[in-house]
Amino acid sequence: MAIHKLSIDDFITIDYGLVAIHSSLEDSRLAYFINRELGILLEKSPVDIAFSISEGESGFSRFVYEDPDETFWNLVQNKNSVVSTQSTGSLFAPSGINVATSTFLLPELKKVDYILKIENTPDVFALDTVVESLLSIKHIATAYTIDHHKLKSKNNLIF
Repeated sequence: MAIHKLSIDDFITIDYGLVAIHSSLEDSRLAYFINRELGILLEKSPVDIAFSISEGESGFSRFVYEDPDETFWNLVQNKNSVVSTQSTGSLFAPSGINVATSTFLLPELKKVDYILKIENTPDVFALDTVVESLLSIKHIATAYTIDHHKLKSKNNLIF
């Protein structure tokens, strides 16, 4: 009797591109400028991306758009902060101190403010053209493609 083995890697196809965006703009203004420059219609998703850490729950805002070619665009925050209360342990001090902890969707890219994930891209899709268009927005300091093969936390991008 022959033994057939299936590897989980046989079913995983990576058909998305990632663009790192460095910008000090708030997420809704950045989505507006990206919409204007790329001719897409990113809209705020009613559901944020939930993320659990030891200090508490964190949520990353998300803007989505699906174009007629069924290409799915996601603009996601990479940085967020969680405010937690820690006890001081002192009898005379206030009962707790609020401590803000930064959380990252992709911890290995701590300097990146936003991530643009483009899924179901056609074979002729040019990610470099998207990056060039993003760089023409004066509020974006820099933008570049991310090689998803080098990411350790790529499972955080499953949403």
